[in-house]
Amino acid sequence: MALHTLWIYAVAVFLLSATPGPNMLHVLSRSVELGIKRTVATMAGCLLGLVTLLAASAVGLGALLHALPGAFTTLRVAGAAYLLFLAVKAWRAPVREDETETQDLRPEVSWQALFRGGYAISISNPKAIVFAAAFLPQFIDPALAQVPQFAILVGVFAVIEAFWYSVYAGSGRALSRHLNRAGVKRAFNRLTGGLFAGFGLSLLAFRAT
Repeated sequence: MALHTLWIYAVAVFLLSATPGPNMLHVLSRSVELGIKRTVATMAGCLLGLVTLLAASAVGLGALLHALPGAFTTLRVAGAAYLLFLAVKAWRAPVREDETETQDLRPEVSWQALFRGGYAISISNPKAIVFAAAFLPQFIDPALAQVPQFAILVGVFAVIEAFWYSVYAGSGRALSRHLNRAGVKRAFNRLTGGLFAGFGLSLLAFRAT
């Protein structure tokens, strides 16, 4: 793989990863709710889920999903259902009328649960496999060994994605300072729920070609 090809890939991934999606929204909302430190577990789960999907595309799972449309539909519906569940959960999240709680009064959620939640929302997006199966091979030199090249591409993707997770987590922490009023916090929860619902419905509408 030529160095200029890798740079083009890195720039493309940087721009793609900056675009808000379910993972970024989940990291943002967790940071608002729990703070940056505890959101690290969520970010780790999201990142592992993403790497799992990229690795799956590298070993040909994307082609398998094309060959078995029923399997893709099942994964797509399951992923959409999970996103819609998160939408309802966010929309109905209780809000104290005196939203002046400190970090110590925020909900106690284990690191394991945060990690599992991040992994679940990341792995529940099968169209990422199809995207990666179409995107990654464009930067592979067929004259060279493919496995090391895929490993480099996945590694670069993971590093850039982790950077954007930290940016969104930091934004969530800054945003949390403005959500002390119950009405504002309720509006934020419902906006988050609406966005999750939008992602879920877009996943239902997606068709692998």
